[in-house]
Amino acid sequence: MKADYVIVGAGSAGCAMAYRLSEAGKSVLVIEHGGTDVGPLIQMPGALSYPMNMSLYDWGYKSQPEPHLDNRELVTPRGKVVGGSSSINGMVYVRGHAGDYNHWAESGAQGWSYADVLPYFKRMETWDSRGQGGDADWRGTDGPLHVTRGPRDNPLHDAFVSAGAQAGYPVTEDYNGEQQEGFGPMEMTVYKGQRWSAANAYLRPALKRDNCEMIRGFARKVVITEGRATGVEIERGGKVEVIEAEIEVILAASSINSPKLLMLSGIGPAEQLAEHGIEVVADRPGVGKNLQDHLEFYFQYACKQPITLFKYWNLLGKAWVGAQWFFSKTGLGASNQFESAAFIRSDKGVDYPDIQYHFLPIAVRYDGQAAAEGHGFQAHVGPMRSESRGEITLASADPKEAPKIFFNYMSTEQDWIDFRKCVRLTREVFAQEAMTPFVKHEIQPGDALQSDAEIDGFIREHAESAYHPCGTCKMGALEDPMAVVDPECRVIGVEGLRVADSSIFPRITNGNLNGPSIMTGEKAADHILGRRLPASNAEPWFNKNWQESQR
Repeated sequence: MKADYVIVGAGSAGCAMAYRLSEAGKSVLVIEHGGTDVGPLIQMPGALSYPMNMSLYDWGYKSQPEPHLDNRELVTPRGKVVGGSSSINGMVYVRGHAGDYNHWAESGAQGWSYADVLPYFKRMETWDSRGQGGDADWRGTDGPLHVTRGPRDNPLHDAFVSAGAQAGYPVTEDYNGEQQEGFGPMEMTVYKGQRWSAANAYLRPALKRDNCEMIRGFARKVVITEGRATGVEIERGGKVEVIEAEIEVILAASSINSPKLLMLSGIGPAEQLAEHGIEVVADRPGVGKNLQDHLEFYFQYACKQPITLFKYWNLLGKAWVGAQWFFSKTGLGASNQFESAAFIRSDKGVDYPDIQYHFLPIAVRYDGQAAAEGHGFQAHVGPMRSESRGEITLASADPKEAPKIFFNYMSTEQDWIDFRKCVRLTREVFAQEAMTPFVKHEIQPGDALQSDAEIDGFIREHAESAYHPCGTCKMGALEDPMAVVDPECRVIGVEGLRVADSSIFPRITNGNLNGPSIMTGEKAADHILGRRLPASNAEPWFNKNWQESQR
């Protein structure tokens, strides 16, 4: 078993690279431990809370006890299935803000500024605004990834956006276009009523080519001979074997599993590797460090009118929604229901948005538990750029053992300041006239919680991960001791080995990470093939009064 390129992980970035490398005539082998993504629970957008909570599709990781969140162990879902996390995520599509990528370039990831990455976002997508307006010039027209908008026919969606405008915030037609800042429609990776994962968009077309193959196996480590990656040791059917790479091995196994595999292969902090009896191939202290995530909470309100999705939150309602989707790929099952969004700045002096909202016309948790109040709605809200940093470390030298995941959430004073702002700014939005016909009362946090101490207590108990881990194999300049890969995604200190997934992000981007992860695969494929799309000269929008005003 050998190929020019061996890719570990059929996730968001891995599928994109398999598609582009095989398209260029290279032979590609993709190693995936998870099983098939065929079946209604994954393919039906409205069923998104199921696969995320199923051991069949999820690695089942949990964080270490988080000291600043009452020592809670937070679930950390990662897709263990064809398509990776793009097969179990919420399908929300956000490119990230221009400022995010400019920061990457300034911090040592040269060639990854917004001007450099925008052409890849355009290449990868086919955008359909459903006639709802938007920035066609900024969007792609013939890429593998279909991006659409929900029908937004529930009156709560308009009310939410109008309330934002009444509170003095901009309205944006397309947060993935020129202007991210403001309230407007949310976008999703759904096509013809079906989840449009990286597997559907990229891997299935790639596997139709003679030069691309996927094998099912559990990756144990990268085989490194005389300083060069030559293959991947895998276990399948109870046997350990090596898949050989003629040119390169590429890790795209997630921000949790890519650093784990590097460390098992002898690449990482030398002291830690020695503790586990692993021979050091390259002492890279940054492997597993720089772990970041978005933390959020659900701001829930009871609704005065019986117009929310709660009316389908019973056996008969779910059966009806499921049947309609199964036979026609239409109806409520054809949307993730995240159809309105907002990106705002928390304060003056913040140059681009640092708070995100997902709006949902039902009060429900990710694990599928509906609020006891019945009819309600919610906004997921959280800060975008926490300074807190965690780490991934090995629990042992046994590849089968899950790594230790420590996010170190809420470890800076600024985190608490930012979350209090989220609570107070959100209350202000929902107090606007546009929401008056719908707001009955605040379910959570609840009106009683007003002081800093009360809000802090609520956050400690109720903040949840938005499931956006990244940063654990940081991309940076060769002279940066904490960089793991160079701006070409090559692992520093080892030949023939790259990492390309959300683990290489120097800093977390605004919003959901599936779009940036796929873009990383697209752009990494071009680096591997020795080519580049010309940079864009489009000028993204920044609020010209950002130094003086919050909105």
